[in-house]
Amino acid sequence: MTYRIGLIILLLLAPVFPVHAASPDHLEFAPVTLPRYEDYKHIDHYAPTVASYREARDDPRFVMQRVTYSSDGLRVYAYLYRPRVVPAGRKLPVIVFNRGSYVRDDFSPEFLMPAHRLAREGYLVIAPMLRGSGGAPGHDEMGGADVDDILNIVPVLEKLGCADTDRLFLYGESRGAIMSMIAARRRFPARAIAVYGLTADFSVLVAKGSPGRRLASQIWPHFEQDEARIVQMRSPMRWAGEIDAPVLIMHGADDQSVPPTQALEMARALMQAGKPYELKIFHGANHVLTDRAAERDADAVAWFRRFDQPKKDQVHLIGRHK
Repeated sequence: MTYRIGLIILLLLAPVFPVHAASPDHLEFAPVTLPRYEDYKHIDHYAPTVASYREARDDPRFVMQRVTYSSDGLRVYAYLYRPRVVPAGRKLPVIVFNRGSYVRDDFSPEFLMPAHRLAREGYLVIAPMLRGSGGAPGHDEMGGADVDDILNIVPVLEKLGCADTDRLFLYGESRGAIMSMIAARRRFPARAIAVYGLTADFSVLVAKGSPGRRLASQIWPHFEQDEARIVQMRSPMRWAGEIDAPVLIMHGADDQSVPPTQALEMARALMQAGKPYELKIFHGANHVLTDRAAERDADAVAWFRRFDQPKKDQVHLIGRHK
């Protein structure tokens, strides 16, 4: 699926519902068999070379598993990327990676590349697949009840034993950037957030006469009557004052799916709300920052580490541009 199609499909929307506690019991773990480079469509957007993909896939220090867990009574899935061996008694800080696009059968090859880079920096990385994906039941509402699948990952992490749930971070790509912001608004206990390819004002995707608006009306019969609420719930610039975690905003200057001005609007909203943020526009980069991916992930790690300390000792730098 191209980036543009993936973003248009963002229009499958629904209300946000209150989170329900997940039961961490009966977790199931299954190994993930990663495909060959040439067998995965659009893998070049995430791993520009065969060698880089194989290096990550075949690194014996790490393992990827699919975790089955409970969310709102549904059995949903997440990818977990962790060291093959974690010393007894050691707990790792956790990055919750929120993917882009809509319903997916599998996105493990895309997740592999950032997960490998982040894990080498000492993080446990987990990526909720979300309801409706990977064969899980339920309907992916693109920022509605499916946000519960992110919030309900915390009891799962507590059950793992090797995850430090006092050191949680949100990292979001495209649609996942919106999901990260909504999760933070709903008090996901993140110390910091990093996003790239964020749509700050959802109205730009459903403007009058746009292909996105026509598709939304076809897929969601009540879109016309419910447009204001739908847009409001998925437009983080409109409730920036409710985001308490520091936010690193990254965007490609040559993003053909989401205009870079969306990053500027999000930064402006956070600045006006007096919230801590930094903004970085990557010259010549595309929607997922393909050619700058290692730099992108390094910037996210540096941002997370800035706030990875006892909270009483944190000093938030307000409104700094990078």
